[in-house]
Amino acid sequence: MIHSMTGFGTASRTLAHCVLLVELRAVNSRYLDVNLRLPEDLRAIESQLRELLMSRVQRGKLECRVSIADLPAAQRTLEFNAELVQRLVTTARNVQQIAPDATSLRVADILRWPGVIGEPVLSVDEINGACMAAVDQALVEFNASRAREGAKLGQVILDRAARMGEIIEATAPRIPQIVASYRDKLSAKLVDAGLSPDDDRMRQEIVLFASRIDVDEEISRLRAHLKELEHVFAKGGAVGRRLDFLMQEFNREANTLGSKSADLACTQAAVELKVLIEQMREQVQNIE
Repeated sequence: MIHSMTGFGTASRTLAHCVLLVELRAVNSRYLDVNLRLPEDLRAIESQLRELLMSRVQRGKLECRVSIADLPAAQRTLEFNAELVQRLVTTARNVQQIAPDATSLRVADILRWPGVIGEPVLSVDEINGACMAAVDQALVEFNASRAREGAKLGQVILDRAARMGEIIEATAPRIPQIVASYRDKLSAKLVDAGLSPDDDRMRQEIVLFASRIDVDEEISRLRAHLKELEHVFAKGGAVGRRLDFLMQEFNREANTLGSKSADLACTQAAVELKVLIEQMREQVQNIE
């Protein structure tokens, strides 16, 4: 499996009185560039977050944004201090024994008593743990989106590579035909000039021409590069730099093939190869 360098993922954790939100997004980059945007409460785990992100992402410009938003009052978790209420009730009974006419405590009086109802205080460990868990969850979604896009990019590249293979196999058999055609034309010219077609000079010319247009080496290299491309995709992982190198090699061989072209069909084949290589190169720029 290969991954695109572009991706997006989110996750959240609801705590007692707030919501922790994590957002991951990445774009293309030559190297891995991690940018963290954290509230001050989470600065203590910045290095841990960076290590987590770098262990799951190999390449790209990655931004991790973490924010903490307060929950509306109606949604907040409240703590009930039962021990304090018990003391209040006991104290109220003791007062009534001394002063029988004293009014009994009502539920509203108890709830308004300071400390009976309160919001739980989150510890640093709780907030930090929630943040790490949310980032880990966001990474799962983030990498899943990159894998889906990577699969599409890979298919585009393999389709172009298959077309390249067809062009290469159609071009290779043409070279002997071109040499034979050149021999026939040269022989006709020699006959018109009153010379023998079996002249040694003609044989030398044919050998030199065949040498100039010989593209067996370029064809073999292009075939080898196509095999390597298949191997790279089968292996998967962070293959972007390897694929970028292969695109350079493809382009070099296509240029040489074009420079040795001896007829229109070979020239058109070289041009079409270069177009396909450029289309693949554009997609490779997006792969991790």
